[in-house]
Amino acid sequence: MLRAQRQAFSLTLEQAGEALRAAWERAGLPGGPPAANPQTLSQHETGEVYPGPDYRRAYCLLYQSTEPELGFRRAWPGEEVPKLALTPYSDERNGAHVLAVERALMKITASSEVGNSTGVQQKLMDAWRRRRTGGDPHRPTLVLVGGYAGSGKTELAHFFTALTGWPLLDKDPLTRPLVEGLLLALGGDPNDRHTELYRERVRPLEYECLMQSAYANVAGGISTVLSAPFIAEMTSEDWMARLFNRCEAKGVDVSPIWVECDPASMREYIGHRSAARDTWKLHQWDDYLKTIDPELRPVVPHFVVDNRAGSAVSLADQARAAVAAAVPS
Repeated sequence: MLRAQRQAFSLTLEQAGEALRAAWERAGLPGGPPAANPQTLSQHETGEVYPGPDYRRAYCLLYQSTEPELGFRRAWPGEEVPKLALTPYSDERNGAHVLAVERALMKITASSEVGNSTGVQQKLMDAWRRRRTGGDPHRPTLVLVGGYAGSGKTELAHFFTALTGWPLLDKDPLTRPLVEGLLLALGGDPNDRHTELYRERVRPLEYECLMQSAYANVAGGISTVLSAPFIAEMTSEDWMARLFNRCEAKGVDVSPIWVECDPASMREYIGHRSAARDTWKLHQWDDYLKTIDPELRPVVPHFVVDNRAGSAVSLADQARAAVAAAVPS
């Protein structure tokens, strides 16, 4: 499959390596681009070596395809989505970048309580379209992107902010200095994210800092995207009720988005990012799995992004690349 794609693009192995590195750099993906030497690419094509996450993202970007389309894995049930779900016009009428964005946004589906997902999809799409014209007729929106560690929520939150221009408040970089300082002051491990000390004495303050920052933004009419696990919060009826009531009193809409992912993909991503705070999870993976529920969902009407095997992040990569190619810098 990979060899057929490369030949369809009229690329030698050397040219494919250069194109992979260039696609990675153009997209501004985290970390350095893959080495992509001819020997490695040949091993990928023959099936001798299965490409790691960096290579799979780069291949999907280069060939504008999904992992199932490139033969990396079978498609998940329901993974194939209509390409023209939001804009019923041709590629020539809209441009490939518009359709790539819409294809990525179609990964957002609604829980049964919401009924349909076009509301949040349309807000994100409208905000992206209006970035060049200014103004936003919608009420301010607070988007909560939650999910387990390694589910891809930060990558998807970055995609939403890149489309809309809305600021991103990511819990980890925003609160990490506070969290690590508190844990040290309390005699704990600065990388602890699993003990009672962290859960009961540090975590509540961590989330309070995040939410106070968010409230300050939306109080000023600034739509904001939040990225954090939100495990305890999205599953607490009281917490979510307080959030909705406070935002409604200020004329602010709330859009909870849950990022679904499979344990194998989460472990692969956690291992790849090599963050110190993930050490316990990786070393005690079986014990960690006992603490999570892959079927967990928020207790309120919400939206779901199916990112099993990184499928949604791959489409977001392609949308960013298409937009960058279509919009002059």
